Amino acid sequence: MTGPEPTASESDPRASVTKRVFVVGAGIMGSGIAAQCALAGYPVTLEDVNEELARRGIANAARALDHAVQRGKIGAGDREEALRRVDFAIGLRRVDSAQVVIEAAPEDLALKRRLFAELEPLTQPSALLATNTSSLPITSIGQELKDPGRLVGVHFFNPVLQMTLVELIPGHTTRPDVLEEAREFAKSLGKTVVTSRDTPGFVTTRAVAVLVNEAAWMLYEGVATKEDIDTAYKLGFHHPMGPFELIDLIGIDTAVSILDILWDGFRDPRYRVCPLLRTMVSAKKLGRKTGEGFYLYPPAAKSGGA
Repeated sequence: MTGPEPTASESDPRASVTKRVFVVGAGIMGSGIAAQCALAGYPVTLEDVNEELARRGIANAARALDHAVQRGKIGAGDREEALRRVDFAIGLRRVDSAQVVIEAAPEDLALKRRLFAELEPLTQPSALLATNTSSLPITSIGQELKDPGRLVGVHFFNPVLQMTLVELIPGHTTRPDVLEEAREFAKSLGKTVVTSRDTPGFVTTRAVAVLVNEAAWMLYEGVATKEDIDTAYKLGFHHPMGPFELIDLIGIDTAVSILDILWDGFRDPRYRVCPLLRTMVSAKKLGRKTGEGFYLYPPAAKSGGA
């Protein structure tokens, strides 16, 4: 596989780009993935169902790059070059020009199956098909595909430009060459890659689901305040943020959906959702993306969606 052109980041691989990336879904994850790919030198098309959502995704990508400039990770010129590599599409019509297709839709199994059923006949037969799912089995997502061997899980983490990890998940029928192509692509973005077996929640999501759910149970039971629980996790375990800060970043609704998927997959009491989390979802206090979760956030801190 041929990688991307050099960027200002010293950790990025140095190569010449030949591949176009098409990102399906312009939410916070899709826009972050688009920004990362563009920064690494790939031409990127960011897609959504209407122009308003697609343009919002471009704006989110620009903000992510702005934050990278503010942190001194890239220069202003690198930001401008990256943004010039990103365009947007309404619907999937232009996906036939892409060699890498990354689906970043919400964690809904039926939705993802439907998207890949639409994508398969529209894409080049040699194009890599990747799903950014954080918890849904890859084999199940691709079960309706004529060639499910093309599909692989490529799990990015939020915020994409700051998080150096990518989790690869081959389905039961994913071909070895597809997995290797996905690995090289992730490495070309400057990411560190781990590989998980195709099981609900994989490695990272299973771990974080238990962490935030147990913290919610402790708060629900009155063991300690949210502030003290967050402080205990940060200072006791060297975590960069506490579980309530983390779940606000993830999205409380997203965390509940993940826990439900894990409960359906394992029927293990560890994944039984704390009632407090369901109450907050009902109250639409979803975390940063709504401006309020376990903590309050100013408008500039909102994540913009899942």
